[in-house]
Amino acid sequence: MAEQVDVVVVGLGVGGEETAGRLAQAGLRVVGIESRLVGGECPYYGCIPSKMMIRAANLIAETRRVDGIAGTATVEPDWAPVAKRIREEATDTWNDQVAVDRLVNKGATVIKDVATITGPNTVRAGDTEYEAARGIVIATGTVPSVPPIDGLAGTPYWTNREAIEAETLPASLVVLGGGAIGMELAQVFARFGVQVTVVEGAPEVLSMEEPESGELAREALARDGVTFRLGAHAQQVGYADGTFTVTLADGATASGEKLLVATGRQVATAELGLDKLGLDPSARRVEVDEHVRAGDKVWAVGDVTGVGAFTHNAMYQADIAVRDILQEADAPTASYHAMPRVTFTDPEIGGVGLTEKQARDAGLNVRTGSTPIPASTRGWIHKAGNEGFIKVVMDADRGVLVGATSAGPTGGEVLSALAVAVHAAVPVSTLRQMIYAYPTFHRAIGEALRPL
Repeated sequence: MAEQVDVVVVGLGVGGEETAGRLAQAGLRVVGIESRLVGGECPYYGCIPSKMMIRAANLIAETRRVDGIAGTATVEPDWAPVAKRIREEATDTWNDQVAVDRLVNKGATVIKDVATITGPNTVRAGDTEYEAARGIVIATGTVPSVPPIDGLAGTPYWTNREAIEAETLPASLVVLGGGAIGMELAQVFARFGVQVTVVEGAPEVLSMEEPESGELAREALARDGVTFRLGAHAQQVGYADGTFTVTLADGATASGEKLLVATGRQVATAELGLDKLGLDPSARRVEVDEHVRAGDKVWAVGDVTGVGAFTHNAMYQADIAVRDILQEADAPTASYHAMPRVTFTDPEIGGVGLTEKQARDAGLNVRTGSTPIPASTRGWIHKAGNEGFIKVVMDADRGVLVGATSAGPTGGEVLSALAVAVHAAVPVSTLRQMIYAYPTFHRAIGEALRPL
């Protein structure tokens, strides 16, 4: 006989943990099931450890910028303290006991096992079946997407997980993929002395962002010694004598001691039993409505929904799910028109809402404005490492911003003001009349608005 509970949360990554914890604190009987690490990708293989790596790499770059501004300085990169910090401060050497205890202390039951959905309201883990009176929350996240390149399977290639776990660095590295993950890790390793080659099938890196963003990032990494093969598709991978050789469509090759596959992420729900909920187990994502409902008494949150693979979106959707499950009178509905995103390269590239192309493709009457960060007073003062720009995209018919990019030193922080403007549909006329503190990087927003 099934054990009676209120809610079963399948997957305890960022979104699932938040959902399970808050529902338990509200007094519901909650069972959370996770086969890997409670907390998910972000604290163990993504956001947190990767930003520790980036922080260390940026310190190296800043030291090298001392010459000509504040004297002279030399730096000898050492990966050992970075790897040590990741193990001791971020991941507890990939032990999730702290996260499990945190969730249990909120009143949830945590089951470390594989979950299988067996019916409209039932989930099995191990030998126990749970029947959820209020429903099921799917929060199983995504896994690295590995393309079917001839010769790749069976080789000791890296994904982001192996890259984060690395205690020593290779002499050379080939990165497949010029998206955010590939670019961030490529720059980190290059700054620590690794010879890095990035292979990207699109004409430019960061292809989901403004073209100016991709160009800026590529030029920055090139200065760090990264080699790029753009518009190049990997056709075959060979591995022999400790060296990877990637053959490209044009016959050229790229070789490295390690190969990092950073070609995106995908859901892993084929064996979950989604068909028992009337959902397609082969779909590329679990479709949700504005209440993040995927069906009757079924919710989905986080990366599995395909609405941006961001921790902040998982938390956002978790809040909506929790309040909907608790049937709060003022429960919010989801809106993704002002989704922020940051690529933590140096310069840092933040974006919110639509790119110029996306806005034009949507049929909007588009106007844009842009200004280079070095032309701002703060950018001029900053000098070394001041590359970047602010770009705004306006719907001229409504007179509001529908998208923006903030690239440069602390670009992700400067993005916050632009995110508010897009989220709240603040009239551009109001933004023009704001007083922007001087001399700040965000003051350049005012300059970017002028052409509008």
